[in-house]
Amino acid sequence: MKKDIEVRRVEDLAIAIVPPETGESSELWDVYLINLKEEPIENVLINSSGYGEMDGEMRRTTTLRYFFEKVGPLEIVPIEPIQSKLFDLTNEYWISFNHQDYMYDRRYLFVSGSIHPINFTVIPFLNRKGVMIR
Repeated sequence: MKKDIEVRRVEDLAIAIVPPETGESSELWDVYLINLKEEPIENVLINSSGYGEMDGEMRRTTTLRYFFEKVGPLEIVPIEPIQSKLFDLTNEYWISFNHQDYMYDRRYLFVSGSIHPINFTVIPFLNRKGVMIR
């Protein structure tokens, strides 16, 4: 039965969206996956998409998929660039991965307007400011 399935919470994993370094074009920002665990994670599948209202009409971006065979302990990996004009949409990153013989699954949502300097924090391993969901 469904009630018998153990559901474990994803911990020590984050998604960060970071503006380009000074001097670069500000149209493309970088999206990173951050493994804050002391152990590697494996078979990492990430689906990214955006949706919501933009310029008075409903919009949806293409769903992109990324696969990483292994992300090491305390490692950061780039996922994709994202155009700053998409920050008016809700940007979703759905992540599935294996860790210690269990398959984890979590959805990270950057809601419309949340990717803004007022929400910046220092991103671990990059020592740059950006928006992060842990």
